Amino acid sequence: MANKRLSHVDARGRVKMVDVGDKPVTTREAIARGSIRMSAEALRLIRAGAVKKGDPLQTARLAGKQTSALIPLCHPLALTNVQVELTPARRGYDIEARVRTNGQTGVEMEALTAVAVAALTVYDMVKAVDKTMVIGDIRLMHKSGGRSGTYTRRAR
Repeated sequence: MANKRLSHVDARGRVKMVDVGDKPVTTREAIARGSIRMSAEALRLIRAGAVKKGDPLQTARLAGKQTSALIPLCHPLALTNVQVELTPARRGYDIEARVRTNGQTGVEMEALTAVAVAALTVYDMVKAVDKTMVIGDIRLMHKSGGRSGTYTRRAR
């Protein structure tokens, strides 16, 4: 472990974007999950379609597709598919993002960002009713493609 170097830091300690130009193009997929928890009143308004700003769930499904604009060292990627699902839970919503591309670098950051931005979108649209909402448990569940192969989170 002592010999491993951070790929985003050069020999002089400067931050840099990794050159992926020589890597092979492969199909890459990542799945991330997270959650947003909220008050009973906020849940009631969302489920009744009564949020004044519009439907936060539909808006959240559109959010999170600009990862390279948010995270400085992420490559802008041509994504072939992004799906964001919000599933009702007892105290809010569970969020899952599935992202795919055919490219030279993975889409883990895109999936994680999609979950985070979807949760932030819901927060923004409902914050007038509930400022105590909690966004959490954002984690990578699965990734495939590329040199490092497949990763699947183990249940704990």
